[in-house]
Amino acid sequence: MASDMGASYGSTLRYKSVERMKPIGKHSLLGASGEISDLQEILRYLDELILYDNMWDDGNSLGPKEVHSYLTRVMYNRRNKFNPLWNSLVLGGVKNGEKYLGTVSMIGVHFEDNHVATGFGNHLARPILRDEWKEDLSYEDGVKLLEKCMRVLLYRDRSAVNKIQIAKITEEGVSISKPYSLRTFWEFTAFRNPTVGAEGSW
Repeated sequence: MASDMGASYGSTLRYKSVERMKPIGKHSLLGASGEISDLQEILRYLDELILYDNMWDDGNSLGPKEVHSYLTRVMYNRRNKFNPLWNSLVLGGVKNGEKYLGTVSMIGVHFEDNHVATGFGNHLARPILRDEWKEDLSYEDGVKLLEKCMRVLLYRDRSAVNKIQIAKITEEGVSISKPYSLRTFWEFTAFRNPTVGAEGSW
């Protein structure tokens, strides 16, 4: 899983060190785009869910499929109250050797797939993932593929920030990388003179 660390205040890229990926319980990893305040509320809901689950002390724990199902109900419930949580969520995890990856939108639309994205990533990153993702991808190749997607998104989104994190989840737990920047190249002709051929369009 990958995300940048930017957070906007209106149209201003105000914060550049906001972590948007969090481990949930023992088996799940949550990534989010959208309102940071609503993400904080979702994380409070999830803290309560995991605490309640742990209080049973029955040797079992919620897996990613159960957490994803819970999130779909939360998002759809808030949508029905005409007070939605303005986030798109990605929930991944591993439990008992079974991998899981799902997404849910702010109105409760949800699905599972081999790769998912939110926001601009749905339009710009997923075509790359469809072309280059494969089942037996190594971790190193997976990171390169995610970095390629994040680089494309950085080039095409004025609100993106060149500071990303990569997260990995296995049976052993979650590891989230320290923030780092991607190597970029801004000397493309279209970048140097973006208005060529567009005279009169503004």
